[in-house]
Amino acid sequence: MIVEHLSLVDFRNYATAELALHRGPNVLVGRNGQGKTNLAEAVVFLATLGSHRVSSDAPMVRDGQDFAVIRARLSHGERRVLVEVQLNRQGSNKARINGSPSKTNELPRYAHVVLFAPEDLQIVRGDPSARRRFADQLLIQRTPRLAAVLADYDRVLKQRNALLKSARARGIRGEALSTLDVWDDKLVSLGSEIITARQRLAADLQQPVADAYAAIAGADHRPQLDWALSVAGGDPEDDDDRDDTEGSAPVDDVRGDTRRIAEMFRASLAAKRSNELDRGLTLTGPHRDDLVLRVRDLPVKGYASHGESWSVALALRLASAELLRSESPAGDPVLILDDVFAELDADRRQRLATLTAGYEQVVVTAAVEEDIPDVLHAHVVRIAAGTITDERDRSQGEEGAEHD
Repeated sequence: MIVEHLSLVDFRNYATAELALHRGPNVLVGRNGQGKTNLAEAVVFLATLGSHRVSSDAPMVRDGQDFAVIRARLSHGERRVLVEVQLNRQGSNKARINGSPSKTNELPRYAHVVLFAPEDLQIVRGDPSARRRFADQLLIQRTPRLAAVLADYDRVLKQRNALLKSARARGIRGEALSTLDVWDDKLVSLGSEIITARQRLAADLQQPVADAYAAIAGADHRPQLDWALSVAGGDPEDDDDRDDTEGSAPVDDVRGDTRRIAEMFRASLAAKRSNELDRGLTLTGPHRDDLVLRVRDLPVKGYASHGESWSVALALRLASAELLRSESPAGDPVLILDDVFAELDADRRQRLATLTAGYEQVVVTAAVEEDIPDVLHAHVVRIAAGTITDERDRSQGEEGAEHD
């Protein structure tokens, strides 16, 4: 897949923006705060229906405006697709595919993107929510229909939490809470599907992550990834309630078994109901699970060095790209390396550049042009205060015109 052209209206700092991209490497250069990452964020949104920088859509709409528009012309071999999404400050977003109205969760079927960004370090060092977000955004690209499942789960979770808070405030207990059972059924049905999909994803990523880590770090530290499930007991959201150095045999026993996971989920809800009523909060389910990452048989969080942590983060992204590449009939995903090279030492810069240069399209953003290894230093676009200046040479321009 190739992004041939990107158009923005009232997105972040851009009133309007037009960006032409080429097959192969593309370099967006500009000082910090000029709008490079905003362009990357727009492309990523089409693929994941979310931002790597903010948890809601409103900050992406330019100040003083009610909505923003992201429009992109994508090339899938000989086929071209025009995808568009309108991000609304209030109300649901709207999408169009080839000019016809569509559901927003259809967009990831056409846009396949893997983003590398400084925020990736938080995947391995941050809270469980960062790892859940990484997994869920990859799930949406891998299986677009899961976007609706995840959205429905969030909606049910909010309704159930509201009921728990109301019951706590009114002192309601026991049989008077029969309505809670209805929400439990919905939560278990949706949540079990999410847990199963996440476990399958972790299993499928295992070997690609190990291969990518060895290629980046130049060493075999036996990276591993597995889910700590709240429905299996304990609370992965609570560091004091989980020992990351222990194995996950109870989870292994039910991996891929949605029926068994549903049974565990229902039993966990029953066991924690009293505590949930005391706190007015749902305390079990995929919204409280954690993707546990290890190297050298130790958890990355708290034990790995800075270099090892970066190697794991990069390996997760490279493994994601390889997984999408192997499964997608649309070809390679677009790789976006957003200000990543400034964070890496010279050796990891060169290794990462070599590993990514072979993809059909790569977009690199950098504040310092010299940070970009030669193998990725091709079509250059300069960004200054929201103004885009294309510095491709004549031969590149003629080639691009032929593709248009």
